Amino acid sequence: MTIDAPINTHLFIDGEARKAEGGKVYELYSPTRPTELVGCAAAASAKDVDAAVQAAHRAFPAWAALSFKERAKILRATALKLSADKDDLNYRSRLFTREHGKIRRETLMEMSRLGERFMQAADYAERMAVDEQIKGPPFDTLIFRQPRGVAVLIVPWNWPLSILGAKLPQALATGNTVVVKPSANSALAPTLTLQIIARMLPPGVVNIITGSAREIGDPLVGHALVRNVNFTGSVTIGRHVMRTAAEHITPVTLELGGNDAGIFLDDVDLSDEVFQRMFWSSFGSSGQICMAMKRVYVHESRYDDVVDGLTAACEASVVGDGLLPETTQGPVNNAKQLKVVTDMIAEARAKGADVKECGRVPDEALYTGGGYFQKPTLVYDADPDLSIVKDEQFGPALPIMKFTTDEEAIALANDSDFGLCSSVWTPDTDRALRLSRKIEAGYTYLNGHGPMAQDGRGPFGGFKYSGIGRNLGYDGMLAFAEPHTISGPQGFIL
Repeated sequence: MTIDAPINTHLFIDGEARKAEGGKVYELYSPTRPTELVGCAAAASAKDVDAAVQAAHRAFPAWAALSFKERAKILRATALKLSADKDDLNYRSRLFTREHGKIRRETLMEMSRLGERFMQAADYAERMAVDEQIKGPPFDTLIFRQPRGVAVLIVPWNWPLSILGAKLPQALATGNTVVVKPSANSALAPTLTLQIIARMLPPGVVNIITGSAREIGDPLVGHALVRNVNFTGSVTIGRHVMRTAAEHITPVTLELGGNDAGIFLDDVDLSDEVFQRMFWSSFGSSGQICMAMKRVYVHESRYDDVVDGLTAACEASVVGDGLLPETTQGPVNNAKQLKVVTDMIAEARAKGADVKECGRVPDEALYTGGGYFQKPTLVYDADPDLSIVKDEQFGPALPIMKFTTDEEAIALANDSDFGLCSSVWTPDTDRALRLSRKIEAGYTYLNGHGPMAQDGRGPFGGFKYSGIGRNLGYDGMLAFAEPHTISGPQGFIL
């Protein structure tokens, strides 16, 4: 097989790769060249879903019976296995870029982050293994953490492996077995990567289902043997997941995106390095990151400086094929999402906004040849009623707005249905912390924003429409375990 030949990926159920029922597959095409077939993924049926859940259910007792220490040892070995074969890692990274569109540097970073998060989850094993003790009078009590059973993990197309790293090792470390459903829009490289993980574990502990959410989503989320659902995706689908899971009172964790505000105060440091951080915070992965900076609020005294510096950073970007080393931004992943972004830009222009598309396009024929490309786009002094301000654009477009006082900045940042992440940019530590505590968001970065500013040891999730529950950190481990309390007469157990 040549390195870029179309491939076929299968389901993985009960320790073995298998075709979907009836041998059904669906095709995935490159967002860079939409007529180029990258490969075919298995298109699972409800029957395949049931087989995967049943396999996970059968594997659960033995996996849960292992100690935290024993499971942690397996997770560490799995993390090392993910990067042990450099040729295979290079192949999966290249495949990931071809099916997704993101640049190679980002695919490699995402794959390495998955292994790092396996190591991190393993490091929590010792803490998880210690029972909490409450001594009497009147009783002595122990509280331990018990795995729930079969966990369904559903990830989106934008950063599927990184997001899996916030769920999968945590579910496994706490003793659950899993069924993973990658997005239909980015299933090939994630499936190959997941199969490496699944083969390191006993049969049935990790099962992989691919296909259309319309076909298999409800049978998966609504299965009677599923004990936990962890979903990352849109608000609309999140609501449906919650309703479906309610039939069996299945606990859900929902991470539903955000419309993150970045607040740049009047004393902000505006070096070239800061502008680079701003650029990657907003336009990394073509802006297709839930925790990307999506609204910029700048003190009026620094507005022109920020506009000039960020525009220059955007102009230096190179838009094209993510496989080329000089490319700094690839295409948007799919036609539907591209339309969301371009419609927002068109609305801003139609309503008189000052809109600037930035960046270089070395291959004009490629850029105009049908790929899902959009240059980094800035909307200056954006009206707050524009959809690009009110809604999550999830693409390479960013509104920049002014504020006068700190209180106004907080009010503007909180004027959103979302509350995932935020950032405050200032050299004044006390001021940064004071403002951060007033923002309605699950995570606030200081003088940075997004994946490059993220400490994975802290819990991640959001307020309002951004979701329910938390991933990552110790809280992310607790999300996959139920507290079990045991009490007895004073002096009996402690």
